[in-house]
Amino acid sequence: MHAKHYLGILALGLSLTLTSPVQANTTNNSSHAISIDIDSAVVTEHRTQINGQRISYKAYTGTQPVWDDNGHPTATLFYTYYQRSDIKDNSKRPLLISFNGGPGSASVWMHIAYTGPKALNIDSEGYPIQPYGVKTNPYSVLDVADIVFVNPVNTGYSRVLPGPDGKMPSREQQQKMFFGVNADVNYLAGWINTFVHRYERWPSPKFLIGESYGTTRVAGLALALQNSQWMYLNGVVLVSPTDIGIERQGPVKAANRLPYFAATAWYHQALAADLQQKDLYDILPEVENFTLNEYLPALARGNSLPEADKQRIAEQVSRYSGISVQNVLRSNLDISTAYFWKELLRDRGQTVGRLDSRYLGLDKNDVGERPDYWAELTSWLHSFTPAINHYLRTELNYKTDIKYNMFGNVHPWDRSNDNTGENLRQAMAQNPYLRVLTQAGYYDGATNYFDAKYNMWQLDPSGKMKDRLSFKGYRSGHMMYLRYEDLQKSNDDLREFILQSLPAAGQAAKY
Repeated sequence: MHAKHYLGILALGLSLTLTSPVQANTTNNSSHAISIDIDSAVVTEHRTQINGQRISYKAYTGTQPVWDDNGHPTATLFYTYYQRSDIKDNSKRPLLISFNGGPGSASVWMHIAYTGPKALNIDSEGYPIQPYGVKTNPYSVLDVADIVFVNPVNTGYSRVLPGPDGKMPSREQQQKMFFGVNADVNYLAGWINTFVHRYERWPSPKFLIGESYGTTRVAGLALALQNSQWMYLNGVVLVSPTDIGIERQGPVKAANRLPYFAATAWYHQALAADLQQKDLYDILPEVENFTLNEYLPALARGNSLPEADKQRIAEQVSRYSGISVQNVLRSNLDISTAYFWKELLRDRGQTVGRLDSRYLGLDKNDVGERPDYWAELTSWLHSFTPAINHYLRTELNYKTDIKYNMFGNVHPWDRSNDNTGENLRQAMAQNPYLRVLTQAGYYDGATNYFDAKYNMWQLDPSGKMKDRLSFKGYRSGHMMYLRYEDLQKSNDDLREFILQSLPAAGQAAKY
């Protein structure tokens, strides 16, 4: 179908089914079999207000296939695409392509809590409240960029399809097709190409944003889009990034945790009085300096470190982490994150969250080396799950009985040959337009902010492109935008990055 004709039909606001549905069970003859349309779109029209400006937009909610080299659909991906309808010329309007992580996580998190036109109905710090649902996001970047939220295979409503013989591929075949660092990047690059074709966005400046494992995904996609789809980007945004294939083991891995420990201990008022009297932004540079110049070299020396130096380092680590000197020494100066989450508030009978250590948990026993559960994740699922299911069905009019997978079955995930960080560096080198923004929360213990800074330093060790790399930190955790103050700040930083990454009229992509 020609793209203009396709979009013309969509503009009528009708539900469009291009191919027959895929059955979600093996009873193909049953009229009650659950199914998802392989290729579909529902269009709804909306108005909102962003930063005081009235915005009209359309939401395209549906599925789009992934095809193999023979043109056979192998999977269908569920997406939601928000496009301003009061813009006549999209050639200069940025397109932001959004992925979450896991791997195996749906796009729900940034969709209804960060960049989209709706924000989760939660309190100002990010905790669940009822009634569940969404409300207007007054800080969405939809004013400056159209956004598509993509759900990789087995997340959201996205599903693997039967082969030409009508049989589902084996689990081993599915892994080779979809479930690994490089397989994931390969099929998503082709899917993006199709999406850009259909919605006629080739002239538009393009940006990728990924959160958590999504940063591995978009780092790899930056080069894959250039090399296999001949599609060049203006920006990549790494939200709470993974290691993106950049090695940080041994002493580096251990030392990099300390600034995060200090931030969390400060938040819970577990530090000495003189440190608690300081602001977080005054403490962190001090801790970072100690980490790089004293703590890391001490860890690297191992048993060759003199006892007097070991005692001095342990006392300083204790001072910054809130963990006793005795336990720092018992850990050989290397405090694991799991132990920290259990130990920091042990005397209060509480644990702290992994992805956002502002959240508190209650364990059955106060003894032990790790928390019973992740307090932040249970809180998030509490509010996100009803909200996304209700929003898609009632406001975006997308109706299906297929289960919306907040987390889908994508394991075992093939993590071998992860060169995504190097791929991103190579994409930047080849494309003088390309810039990278890193966003991280200070209370994130899973992908801590100092690791994110380390990524940025090692991504371009020559320093030749460091003027195109930037970092923004926030007083919250993995999903920093759940804290209302940081919802505004993170969107403002993203908006500024998008606008600054657009070249001036006539500015050529060259060194």
